[in-house]
Amino acid sequence: MVKAYLRYEPRLVFGVIVSVDSNISYDPSGKHLLAGALDSVAVWDIKKGICSTSLSPSSGSSHSLAVTSIASSPSSSSSSSSSVASGHANGSIRLWDLSRGTCEATLNGHESAVTALRYNQLGSFVASGSKDCDIILWDVVAETGMFRLRGHRDQVTDLVFLDSAKKLVSCSKDKFVRVWDLEMQHCIQIVSGHHSEVWSLDVDPNERFLVTGSADLELRFYLIRNELEEMDNSSKWEVLKHYGEIRRQNKERLATVRFNKSGSLLACQEAGRTVEIYRVLDASNARSKAKRRVRRKKEKLLAKTVEEGKENGNLDSLQNVSAMAVLEPDVLVSDVFKLLQVLRASKKICSIAFCPTVSTKGSLGTLSLSLNNNMLETYSIEEGRVEKKHTVELPGHRSDIRSVTLSSDNSLLLSTSHNAVKVWNPSTGACIRTIESGYGLCCSFAPADRYALVGTKSGTLEIIDVGSGTRVDVIEAHSAAIRSIVPIPDDNGSVGSGFVTGSADHDVKFWEYQLKRKTETDSKQLTVKNIRTLSLNDDVLVVSISSESKYIAVALLDCTVQVYLLNTLKKFLTLYGHKLPVLCMDISSDGDLIVTGSADKNLKIWGLDFGDCHKSLFAHADSVMDVKFVHNTHYMFSVGKDRLVKYWDADKFELLLTLEGHHAEVWCLTISSHGGFFITGSHDRSIRRWDRTEEPFFLEEEREKRLQEMFESDLETNENKYALREELPEEGSVGVPGKRTQETVTAVDMIIDALDTAEEELKHYDQHNVDQQNGKSGQFQPNVMMRGLSPSDYVLQAISNVQTNDLEQTLLSLPYSDALKLMSYLKDWVQNPDKVALVCRITTVLLQTHHNQLITTPAARPILTVLKDILHARVKEFKDTIGYNLAAMDHLKELMSMRSDAPFRNAKAKLMEIRSELSKHSGKFIDGKRKKKKQKNSSKDHVGA
Repeated sequence: MVKAYLRYEPRLVFGVIVSVDSNISYDPSGKHLLAGALDSVAVWDIKKGICSTSLSPSSGSSHSLAVTSIASSPSSSSSSSSSVASGHANGSIRLWDLSRGTCEATLNGHESAVTALRYNQLGSFVASGSKDCDIILWDVVAETGMFRLRGHRDQVTDLVFLDSAKKLVSCSKDKFVRVWDLEMQHCIQIVSGHHSEVWSLDVDPNERFLVTGSADLELRFYLIRNELEEMDNSSKWEVLKHYGEIRRQNKERLATVRFNKSGSLLACQEAGRTVEIYRVLDASNARSKAKRRVRRKKEKLLAKTVEEGKENGNLDSLQNVSAMAVLEPDVLVSDVFKLLQVLRASKKICSIAFCPTVSTKGSLGTLSLSLNNNMLETYSIEEGRVEKKHTVELPGHRSDIRSVTLSSDNSLLLSTSHNAVKVWNPSTGACIRTIESGYGLCCSFAPADRYALVGTKSGTLEIIDVGSGTRVDVIEAHSAAIRSIVPIPDDNGSVGSGFVTGSADHDVKFWEYQLKRKTETDSKQLTVKNIRTLSLNDDVLVVSISSESKYIAVALLDCTVQVYLLNTLKKFLTLYGHKLPVLCMDISSDGDLIVTGSADKNLKIWGLDFGDCHKSLFAHADSVMDVKFVHNTHYMFSVGKDRLVKYWDADKFELLLTLEGHHAEVWCLTISSHGGFFITGSHDRSIRRWDRTEEPFFLEEEREKRLQEMFESDLETNENKYALREELPEEGSVGVPGKRTQETVTAVDMIIDALDTAEEELKHYDQHNVDQQNGKSGQFQPNVMMRGLSPSDYVLQAISNVQTNDLEQTLLSLPYSDALKLMSYLKDWVQNPDKVALVCRITTVLLQTHHNQLITTPAARPILTVLKDILHARVKEFKDTIGYNLAAMDHLKELMSMRSDAPFRNAKAKLMEIRSELSKHSGKFIDGKRKKKKQKNSSKDHVGA
């Protein structure tokens, strides 16, 4: 009988507020902040400080799915659901419906991590840039790639659409900014001038200015030419014209530049703790500032000329300066952009985002920051100050999780980090208590779970009151770091009246619990007392005690494990074999086995009766950090620096499961008393819960699955390794947007199988007709695999099951003979009104791919002739229908605009027009006053002279 095991699967991830590698972005309403949280997108309600929802991929958690870029659609219509795009480390892009929290599409096109994402103004297109140096334009509505733009020689760092001119601007670490024409699908301008990598760019909402930021000390500004402006032929393709530079306050490289939604503020985030915020003046204010600058310059020149004239006795130059014509001054970049505030955060800033709405009166804008210590901060920008409004910090640790432990009834979880201890509800992932502490390396609950013990890096033992969330006592237990705290079990295996600590000061100390009365409140408080000490000759790394309290095992820095009798502390066994120090170990519930994990990447299973090594297993690709037996079994879990969690059978010495999910080294592990779930803590600041399911699995199946995954990964690696590298032209070029994936290979096999099955069915049907004509009557028996569908419908169903984004790559991989078979069905499918667009896509791709073969194949000529007649007519019908519908909608829009409560009336544009006219009148009025004042002053000067 083959033994079956129960599968463990991930159930809950908590503790991560924001990832370091991802940017942050607001949704169009400004109520929620989107932040990358490892492989998911967390949607935070900043005011309440809670995560309202989490957008997680359904394909499972992996470090290759880490979110590296986020963009939200700028469309803020209340009737339409908001779209969010997330770029991942494996090059995929996911489109999410924010209102429903569902993934609408997965787009595969990039070979490596997505580094930049940007929607156009309507939210119909999204552009993505990657570490593979390519830019891909995606159609959000059709959920497919349009084309790939090649030309950058290094990672693409940022993108922005110029909607009015149908252009796309990109910047890269190759020090260049490129302007792409989306209609011609070509690079039309390369902007140089930066001396180092260009890290970010942005354009103001009115598309007047484009700003770029690099490691240079200056911000560079460019004027954007509109299509309506007349230019000579030499500058016909010059979309960006250099406007000027502004010197930054800080010398750190610039990471992000962003305008707010109104375009009145510009934030420049540096790769440190500061954000420089600039005020963007409108045209009239900038003109006034330029005039004041020119006037001050003229006054200084006049004063200097007067002094020189008095010294030389020559007053002719004075008359020349006084007679200078008052010309309209040029508005410089320093006249438009004025430094407003310098915001300094408590930690290094990873990303910034402006809120699209202004929440408070008197506030110019709201800016949110993500910090590298797992925090979100929101600031209100006012005229004279920057005020912190909200902080999200409680749902996560500031640094990596060093230890975790569960209470006796599995209802509470304790975790430690470098400055705090947190108490969690392991069922929901909610943070219940946060207590300040030292650098906690190990922890344990005291009996009855009212108190907890924390061993710190400084050697102190901290007693935590779990109910009140306070640190009640700090005991100087050791002179060096406490590496391990292990409760001493009583006779029935439950937590007893004492515990043991192991430290780097070579001591193992035995403690007992005591209650002391507080004189102030006349209440009892837990304290501990040292009753025994075992001194050793090397650093103690980990301590373990058998469940019947018979043995105590101590792992030392000299790579050995010493086993003592707990009652007498007499040495019983010494376990040799590891080449590097043992970092973790555990003893099974029955006391028969002890497992040790080491920095040499191996697990060793020993018998506690004679100390013989039963088996040495190469367990992880890096150091094994923790290992635990499941209670009352010989199954065990191990975690390591290779980000993996592994499930083992210690009797058969077999690897049962490999669980992926963590994005960094896994430091610690704790298993529930009944073995129904276990918890892991990692350097990526996440705490993950894994639950045992009722789904059985078998060893052979898992082994085959691992071999298949290894084969597929090697296949992809070899394909990329031996693929021909294309020479890229200097001006940039266009390519196919998608890429070959395992899904496209599977889809090709499905289509070929469907074509073969349909062909066999047609032959079978023809044979049946021949038999009927010859008098061999019999009932036709259709193929049950086709589920009652006709051959044409069966192939159509196989094609329709292919994802829209993968269709082009699937058809490219189809052999010519099968492509010809597929084309023979197109004339039947085009009669279905819902499939006309699909037929057009298939026809276009197959004609472009197999053009040379098709024109030389006589069998293809009748198919092409029929398609030419039918397809043009069907497409024209659809074009007429769409035109008719558009005309009808325009007519409805006109009818609605005639009513008083017209929702289509553009009130905002009218308001902006009125404001601009008022500002012009006020500007003329102020200029007239200043001219009169100038004339008075100049006449007084002449009189004085």
